[in-house]
Amino acid sequence: MGRRNPPRRPSQKTSLPSSQLRIIGGQWRGRKLEFLAVDGLRPTPDRVRETLFNWIQPYVPGAQCLDLFSGSGALGLEALSRDAESITFVDINSVTARQLQNNLQQLKAQNAEVIQADVLQWLETRLTDLEPRYDLVFLDPPFHKGLVEPCCQLLEKHNLLSDRAIIYVETESELVDPGVPENWSEHRQKKAGQVSYRLYFRESDAETEQVTE
Repeated sequence: MGRRNPPRRPSQKTSLPSSQLRIIGGQWRGRKLEFLAVDGLRPTPDRVRETLFNWIQPYVPGAQCLDLFSGSGALGLEALSRDAESITFVDINSVTARQLQNNLQQLKAQNAEVIQADVLQWLETRLTDLEPRYDLVFLDPPFHKGLVEPCCQLLEKHNLLSDRAIIYVETESELVDPGVPENWSEHRQKKAGQVSYRLYFRESDAETEQVTE
């Protein structure tokens, strides 16, 4: 009688389920990328991204971008696809950071950096006046954590924004006042389900002084 192979033991390795992210415009339009369904990860919906990039399309080419709480990287990848000059992704989760790096390699993107770090700590350790100044910032923190205001204050404190920077802020829909700096003027606002999203234009110090005189 032939020797039977022993029954296979179930694998002890567990893997996270994956979902797909579709880039909706630019050179990578239609490309689908995987991201892992990490607990709390909430990619910006397609229709919100489409509305946002309709708003900011004239400002994206050549922009230096910063994607805070980047998660799947949906916003930063969309900006890169539409000819942003560079993008820095910052997220605390090692799994999402690693997957984002893999996706950038698939796209052969040369002008992107992924930093795995706590966003507030990373912002706090920036060297004032010695860091890149960003033209376009995506700020999409976990909801109900009170993270928007301190992030905005740190961006200003360390002089990380160009004079006419554009800042996108995504929050829970019930948050009435995100607490942005006084020199940020709200340009657009919309709601989609449980999400509220706003676009701010930053005024330089010189422009603010002229207004207050």
